[in-house]
Amino acid sequence: MTDRDEVLKQNAAFYDAFRRLDLDAMADVWSQTEADVCIHPGWPILRGWAEVEQSWRGIFEGAGYMRVETNEVQVVVTGDVAHVTCMEGVYCVHEGMTVQGSIAATNLFHRHGDSWKLVLHHGSPIGATAAGVPPDDN
Repeated sequence: MTDRDEVLKQNAAFYDAFRRLDLDAMADVWSQTEADVCIHPGWPILRGWAEVEQSWRGIFEGAGYMRVETNEVQVVVTGDVAHVTCMEGVYCVHEGMTVQGSIAATNLFHRHGDSWKLVLHHGSPIGATAAGVPPDDN
């Protein structure tokens, strides 16, 4: 299997853990070090595995249902570093309300021995503002 294939496999494992709300599976994808960084849409920068893990725990415990679809997946491998960019379609039920969003995501992987581990996940919301109105040109 090529490095590109291995990275895509790990990226798929990340989204599988996300879909299943499975914290153990999510932890398996990450490097679980102080180098880990996660930027959820609208959140501050989370640094270190302890903060990243806590964020996923809160997301998973707060979601009654989660569906994440990815498309436009592209991977670039350069030595021991690889980045994956994609679009996420996220659908969840939280406190009885359905929430839907489109997210542009970057996942950065680093080779750890014979495996690739996630060290950065960054998601940016795409589309209209919270009020549903596009920003003006000013």
